[in-house]
Amino acid sequence: MQSAISLATLGGLGLVGMAAGFIDTIAGGGGLLTVPSLLLAGLPALSALATNKLQSTFGSFTASVRMVAHHQVRPRDEVWPFITSFVGSLVGCLLVQRINPQALDVVIPLVLAGIAIYFLANKTVGEHPGAPRIGLLPYRLLVVPAIGFYDGFLGPGTGSFFSVAGVALRGKTLVSATATAKLLNFASNFAALLAYLAGGRIVWMVGLAMLLGQIAGAYLGAHVMIRGGARLIRPLIVIMCLGMLLRYGWQKGWLGL
Repeated sequence: MQSAISLATLGGLGLVGMAAGFIDTIAGGGGLLTVPSLLLAGLPALSALATNKLQSTFGSFTASVRMVAHHQVRPRDEVWPFITSFVGSLVGCLLVQRINPQALDVVIPLVLAGIAIYFLANKTVGEHPGAPRIGLLPYRLLVVPAIGFYDGFLGPGTGSFFSVAGVALRGKTLVSATATAKLLNFASNFAALLAYLAGGRIVWMVGLAMLLGQIAGAYLGAHVMIRGGARLIRPLIVIMCLGMLLRYGWQKGWLGL
């Protein structure tokens, strides 16, 4: 498989990784670009998912480091959420091999549509801190691992889910919630990557090309996110959620196309 992929294809995938890293850091949903590109490059479905986790893990790590360096998130405050996101993702990776993912066919579109509607209807939400709607303990022990589980089970939109949960449930600003989302998404990505490493599904040559692009894209995306703030993040989250919703509907044949 690795020897059959040309240098031109590897270069193209590297550019896709860069674009995905940039988008993922700001709004989530970079998998909209990377997974279809890996499939078009000829990777089997499981290898595409595994290789995608390799490159996205490095992207979320790079974004996390940038957030910490710019004092947007304090790692010591996120130790337990990091752990619960990791554990939730690991459980999701293990169960996806035993549970039919079609069980989420109705849930995922509703959640994606709900996030888009939430930000469209609340045009100033996340610009200033608000009152938490859920306690810190249930948020860390229930909400965070649930999103981590989803990342291990399927994955698309995880960064957006972490961001909107931080705003809607914990009253964070959108910038703060998105910065924290990078760290929690790194935890869930890393857990899924370990599971895929054990399965030996990663196509390393492709993964290495894409992770270099991811690192560059995430680095730039973090810079733009910090400077652009909520006014940049909000519309991009809406666009990516609607894009994922359309892609999901097309995959399932719900659009009649």
